[in-house]
Amino acid sequence: MDQSVGISITGLPAHFDRWDDLLALIRRAFAYMDGIIDPPSSAHLLTADTLAEKAKREAGFLAIENGRVVGCVFALERAQDFYVGKLAVEPRLQGQGIGARLMRAVEDLARERGKDAIELQTRIELTANHAAFARLGFRESERTAHAGYDRPTSITMRKVLL
Repeated sequence: MDQSVGISITGLPAHFDRWDDLLALIRRAFAYMDGIIDPPSSAHLLTADTLAEKAKREAGFLAIENGRVVGCVFALERAQDFYVGKLAVEPRLQGQGIGARLMRAVEDLARERGKDAIELQTRIELTANHAAFARLGFRESERTAHAGYDRPTSITMRKVLL
């Protein structure tokens, strides 16, 4: 159920300068993965500067509650689709529809740009994420391994936009 009525979704403004806040949000949202996924999340490699650089190459959307950033998503435009990464929602607000609203913003952008799908990757161990993305219309399309691993570590999920 979407209980996120007082939360607005907006494109990442060109003048955005709260990279430290955004980095802290991503780290809080991804913290539960520590000790569960192998290899560790790439969120650990992010810095405020690399997030600012990411925003120059990718579309970004924010969820804002009372002036605070409580969610984000980035999407890289590719030839036929958008690749979604770093979907993060403040842990206390997870399960209230904010992530779904952020994903709809990416879908709307993809449709505006004439793309036929959006794609993402989630880790093998995060079965609740697989189910959540399936509820949003994503289907598994591939399993891949990080460099140095002889077993699948990630699941690629794709949503065809109608």
